[in-house]
Amino acid sequence: MKLKGINALITGGSQGLGKVIAEHYLREGANVALCARNEKELNATRDELCAKFPAQKILSKPCDVSNETQVKDFVAFALRELGSLDDLVLNAGIYGPMGPTESVDLIEWRRVIDINLFGVLLPSRAVIPHFKKAGRGKIVVLSGGGATNPLPNISAYAASKAAVVRLMETLAEELKPHHVDVNAIAPGALNTRFVDDVLAAGPDKVGVAFFEKNKQWKEKGATSLDLGAGLAVYLASSESNGITGKLISAQWDPWAKLHEHRDELSKSDIYCLRRLVPEDRGKKWS
Repeated sequence: MKLKGINALITGGSQGLGKVIAEHYLREGANVALCARNEKELNATRDELCAKFPAQKILSKPCDVSNETQVKDFVAFALRELGSLDDLVLNAGIYGPMGPTESVDLIEWRRVIDINLFGVLLPSRAVIPHFKKAGRGKIVVLSGGGATNPLPNISAYAASKAAVVRLMETLAEELKPHHVDVNAIAPGALNTRFVDDVLAAGPDKVGVAFFEKNKQWKEKGATSLDLGAGLAVYLASSESNGITGKLISAQWDPWAKLHEHRDELSKSDIYCLRRLVPEDRGKKWS
């Protein structure tokens, strides 16, 4: 078991990828504390997982990750019940308003920043002191496609996810001396509620091309949730110790063997978001 005895917090753990990550963690021997805003869904997921994994601790507590008080209460609850914390998975997130940026609701746009960006910052701030005291820890952030590519008509999501990746890289540098690894996962196109949100919004709001992509994912399948969950397990395990500050694709990168390139990764900007200059593309403009 790769995570035997590990205590993990998982935000957005009631459904979709968060739920599948919880299942993979439990299968590998971890104990988990889950949070989400919908208490009914959260309790149903907890009960389902308890039936599957009766030997491990499975906790749940409703929490809005954009609310500092609720986040602190959730972390305190998990610490009290589990005794210690080893891993934080930041999966909670929303697409938010869809449509041309100049016409979408500004309050909804800001709400996306609250949930997607502050929903990474606040739980991280709450657990970092405990990780520093222990001299170890793992933080795993779900980035989403908006981090690496523009998403026309879903600008709040794209902007928030790009910001999340830069926050991840910054935290990774800050926490290196304390042996806390911080990484982000690009899980690929997933057939989750996000697809349903796009289909409900319609092609007029999200654009015909993106609508058709999501329709295909809904009808013919998308990237397996197990890929992202498997990468989350790898990043939580001791096997990945020292790999930090990276944005890793669950679908396209050879993540199962990244530890074989640990030294090279630590000295390079491979799997990082960086600015390109003409010379990087074989051009010279000066």
